Amino acid sequence: MIEEILTLEKVENKGFANRLTTVEEYYFSTKLRQVRQMISEGKPVLNMGIGSPDLAPPKRAIEAMVQALGDEKAHEYQSYQGLPELRKGIADFYKSQFDVALDINSEILPLMGSKEGIMHISLAFLNEGDEVLIPDPGYPTYVSVTNLVGAQPVFYNLKEKNEWMPDFEALEKKDLSKVKLMWINYPHMPTGTNGNLELFERLVAFAKRHQIILVNDNPYSFVLNDNPISIFQIEGAKEIALELNSLSKTFNMSGWRIGMVSGKQEFIEAILKIKSNMDSGMFYGIQKGAIEALQMGQEWFDSQNKIYKRRRELIFQLAEKLNCTFNKDAVGMFVWAKLPFEIVSSEEFIDAFLIEKNIFLTPGTIFGRNGEGYIRFSLCIKEEKIQEAIDRLD
Repeated sequence: MIEEILTLEKVENKGFANRLTTVEEYYFSTKLRQVRQMISEGKPVLNMGIGSPDLAPPKRAIEAMVQALGDEKAHEYQSYQGLPELRKGIADFYKSQFDVALDINSEILPLMGSKEGIMHISLAFLNEGDEVLIPDPGYPTYVSVTNLVGAQPVFYNLKEKNEWMPDFEALEKKDLSKVKLMWINYPHMPTGTNGNLELFERLVAFAKRHQIILVNDNPYSFVLNDNPISIFQIEGAKEIALELNSLSKTFNMSGWRIGMVSGKQEFIEAILKIKSNMDSGMFYGIQKGAIEALQMGQEWFDSQNKIYKRRRELIFQLAEKLNCTFNKDAVGMFVWAKLPFEIVSSEEFIDAFLIEKNIFLTPGTIFGRNGEGYIRFSLCIKEEKIQEAIDRLD
């Protein structure tokens, strides 16, 4: 008994991995616990903070997954590279939507959601001490993963006065000698800035000039966006760039966890080395469902965006009641809004709003220092609930 106690004490004294000190629990993980607690206490909380689509996936995708469950090999380990017909589906999708040609055998790697791709890419290309250019504001996972692998975040500012696009003059003044990777995200989350091919040309040229791997995280291309673009539409981009994409937002399949990374063979093989040591292949049925989803035509996008447009108009009304300003031309499934000047702290405003009105919004500060003074509304909530939020402010 004494030996068991001493052994337990030794284990406890060793503690946790040092890398845990470089990250905090994801904001939404902690905040949603508070929301759930309030709901359990009977409070009518409206969650307008999370970008998890509440609409259904394509019916044919669900049917394909269900039918696949009876296939002979459905429940075996699957290829780390995914089914060949899934890679072909991705290639066909890129060709039809972006007019981009991808080799199904060497330039595409299916992922269990694009979020895992951020980790795989970072593990494949970053050594301890390497530096990574990260947008501020930007997706928080870029920072946390960079810290977890022992690399150093170097933030580049995105400002409203510059239409939330990089300031290349300021970038060129930075010491870029240790920078290995640069994250970009257009259409941009959280601001909804669409980006354009001229911007991509400048980014590719910048990356080539400084020998930086450029990664475009591109999951919002088809939500309220009449002009979807890919980094690979730029000549020579494959020499230096990767692109992440996902079925989560485009086809309402966030819980399925299916995405992809595309790029030249050398890059894809490096990422595959990491991925093949971290999972045992994507479930067969999910792949079959994804193949069907990728074949959906323009009618699908039009029907989804019709719903999002109605929701966005209501969100605009809600934002105006809060005396916020916003860009009506922004794309994606969020509305990024600037708080009135007299409100000093986004987080304090959000916390008070949650308690007083039982409405959960997202403070801009979780996306970076430049998010202070802004809040984010999600469009992943039904129209009647948005109207209820508006009514609560009357």
